Amino acid sequence: MTFAAEITARATALVAVLGADVESHDVATRVALLSDADAVTLAETAAALMRCAELAQVAAVGVIAARSTRDAGHSGLAQSRGHRTALSLVQELTGAGKADAARKVRVGESLLSVPEPVVDEIVGTASEKSPPPAWDAALGAALLTQTITAAQNDAIRQGLGEPVVAEDADDSAAEAAAAAWALAAKQLIAEAATVSLDELRQTARSVRDRLDPDGAHRRFLERFERRSVRLWMDADGNRRGSFLFDDEGWLLAQTMRDNALRPRRGGPRFVDSAERERAADLTADERTNDQLAYDLFLDVLRAGTLADAETVFGTRQAGVRLVRVVDASTSHTEDGLTTLPAAVADQHVCDSGYVPVTVDGCGNPLDVGREQRLFTTRQRIGLALRDGGCMWRGCDRPSSYCEAHHIDEWSADGGRTDIDRGILLCRFHHMNLHHRGWRITRDGKGDFVLHPPGDRVREEAIILQRRLPLTYAWAGIDPPPRRFRPAG
Repeated sequence: MTFAAEITARATALVAVLGADVESHDVATRVALLSDADAVTLAETAAALMRCAELAQVAAVGVIAARSTRDAGHSGLAQSRGHRTALSLVQELTGAGKADAARKVRVGESLLSVPEPVVDEIVGTASEKSPPPAWDAALGAALLTQTITAAQNDAIRQGLGEPVVAEDADDSAAEAAAAAWALAAKQLIAEAATVSLDELRQTARSVRDRLDPDGAHRRFLERFERRSVRLWMDADGNRRGSFLFDDEGWLLAQTMRDNALRPRRGGPRFVDSAERERAADLTADERTNDQLAYDLFLDVLRAGTLADAETVFGTRQAGVRLVRVVDASTSHTEDGLTTLPAAVADQHVCDSGYVPVTVDGCGNPLDVGREQRLFTTRQRIGLALRDGGCMWRGCDRPSSYCEAHHIDEWSADGGRTDIDRGILLCRFHHMNLHHRGWRITRDGKGDFVLHPPGDRVREEAIILQRRLPLTYAWAGIDPPPRRFRPAG
């Protein structure tokens, strides 16, 4: 199908749902009358049409940028239209903000260097061998074939950065690095359809840190050197402050806020009576979340090292749990799956100790049988390491906001409180599963599978994939198979 034919087909499908007689000002009213299925179809069709239009737009932006270089001087395309840079012209033409326009320029410029054989390989028509393409050629080719969007293309490209080799490395080392980055790009392209843009971007950064551990440590130190706090008074007399966090400082501040505001942000229901009463009081508090967070940080500053943790935070004191795979060059946080140098985890072992965890358990036997109704603290650590947060497709709730679900009902099915038969779900999805007829099954230690309710049994079951950063964090452990090795 030609590009023009594809656009025509998408537009025709859109009109078929909306109707040929609808006016622009009546679109919202017409959509409000659609059935649930038609509304979903309309959203999918519109997204497909937008991807076609976006491809044409970023290709044009790439050409504009190429014809507006500094070397072109006043005769450049953007300059001849009264703009100093291509970015400024793109902002005017598209109505985009500066960041979005810059993304369009980056993606558009990358398309100009995509060799045709790479595109042919993706669509399955390559017939002759050609010189090795650039490591990122598959990214441009995937955009041209609409396998990924421009935003996904940019998230992967910016996350992975450029292949890193030593200054004195020979050609073979450079080729090996390029091959490693190319493999990472292709793997992320394949996974882009199943994860959110934020998770894709985070995973790309995590992969880069594992391919380039020395660079990851350097970037960590650079962010540490940039840490700062500014306090000032604006023209209206408002006292203002600004933080630029290093990695560890951000994690601590984020955890403090999230733990204190947990009842308002969808925290677990299964808590003791005292915590439940405190949660009810906090939920009824008239202060906004931002005001509560402000008061929390002021309380911590006042109390300093003498703070009564239970008074400030409730039954769970704020803290950052780090996970380090044995012999790995990096570690990651339990919540958020942020990648950190392994030395950070080693440093915190001196202060906080550690819990040894195996692939199937942590410390004690994981099978607590019928005697224990709820998952133990150690089992929840194991679930957090394995799942990384709510396992429901598309959910971004971290482990600390999740509840442990028995896939075999403890009361109805005689289910056992074993880690292999448990899965982390956020409160919303846990309640949705119990009250809306969804089911989760698992064959042995295979994938968890989500089954739609009874009135939707014809829909295909959904395989619940672990968070992508975890997939790469546990590379070399079986499961899953190793995917990437440090480029050095």
